[in-house]
Amino acid sequence: MEKEIAGTRNASTEPKTSKSQSKRIVLTTFGSLGDLLPYMAIAQELQARGHRPAIAANESQRRHIEARGLEFHPLRPESEPKIEQDWDFFKMISDSQKGTEYLIGHLLMPHQHASYSDLMQACQGADLLLTHPLTFVASIIVEKTGIPWVSSVLAPASLISAYDLPANVPTSASPYERALAAVAKDTALRSFRWNARLWSAPVRQLRAELGLLPSGDPIFESQHSPNLVLALFSRALASPPPDWPPQTLVTGFPFCDPPAGTFQENEQLSPELENFLNSGPPPIVFTLGTTAVWMPGNFYAEGALAAQKLGYRAVLLMGGVAHHIPPGAFPEGVAAFDYAPHSQLFPRAAAIVHHGGVGTTGQAMRSGRPTLIVPHNYDQPDNAERIVRLGAGRTLTRDRCTAATLTAELQQLLFNPSYAARAAQLSQIVGSENGAATACDALLSLAR
Repeated sequence: MEKEIAGTRNASTEPKTSKSQSKRIVLTTFGSLGDLLPYMAIAQELQARGHRPAIAANESQRRHIEARGLEFHPLRPESEPKIEQDWDFFKMISDSQKGTEYLIGHLLMPHQHASYSDLMQACQGADLLLTHPLTFVASIIVEKTGIPWVSSVLAPASLISAYDLPANVPTSASPYERALAAVAKDTALRSFRWNARLWSAPVRQLRAELGLLPSGDPIFESQHSPNLVLALFSRALASPPPDWPPQTLVTGFPFCDPPAGTFQENEQLSPELENFLNSGPPPIVFTLGTTAVWMPGNFYAEGALAAQKLGYRAVLLMGGVAHHIPPGAFPEGVAAFDYAPHSQLFPRAAAIVHHGGVGTTGQAMRSGRPTLIVPHNYDQPDNAERIVRLGAGRTLTRDRCTAATLTAELQQLLFNPSYAARAAQLSQIVGSENGAATACDALLSLAR
């Protein structure tokens, strides 16, 4: 496994670009905060080098982007319906079986005309376009404007490969068993593509209205730029197999840390959390990110009980509901908080229990702490299986997430030293990478 990746220099060592050479680069994103942070990290690196990045995202992300001093452009549709008003729809996009269909077919595709109009406006005068995997109008913008285009993926699961066998196939499987598993996976992928064939009809209709010839499916082959695909994760998590697009560059995680010596809102530990951490041994941290936290089920309650059984303290990152927890609701040594920056909290944990989102997975890998992953949907089961195969963590399905099973899994993590040792090794690899700098080097080479 590689320990270093080319292009890991820091922004502080980069000479600033003169105004005449400055490039305007538009970055798009869609989804939760985890979908925004990697692009903000890249944008800040570009800005530090004297370029003019702009992020096109939904309106709910404006405050995060402008707080960093970055240019913002609204991009429809709005990705975050008000949870209290759209609970049924939120449950649909969170469904492990039908979530992808609802997200793409019902939330995104009906708004492709609006997305095209918004992104076309944002790209006026741009020298390059960097897109999120769910920017389905990217190829249309490129054909209409001629702007250089780089696509990106946030997790290995977005780059489908026949070499990634299903999670239930052990590494000790015979060649015959592995061949059967590969056939079964190929059949499942073909079935998925057949079922998804109608989802992109609005994009095909938009192409026809604009006088463009038919193209590949934007959910599949036309998702990736023919120039460059940035895989915004660590080589420790996945290295390119032979059937990834040959133009793929694995950059390392673009961590969105605050500028050196400064902390902005929500980028430092609260005084209450700081006091809790200082008052005893490292706790077990339980978190579900910014989306799954709305449907936690028994995750936090059972986690608190498991920590107590093991004799560990616990920190529960519960979102806004943490403000409504009555005193005494949790056992002694368990503290609930709304949010805490993972880069500040995770290195001070004994272990981390999380949902397996790729951003959280990256922060956990960087922290060097063993992890227990309880995946919900999308890329999370794949990320969980990769961590298990790396020997740095374990995984548990949601339907088995009880105090007893959490206790058993955490007991393995905490008392088997191999997990901590492997997590520390991965931390060294991830820490040696600079995803934002590597991505910017590649972007600017193409822009020039």
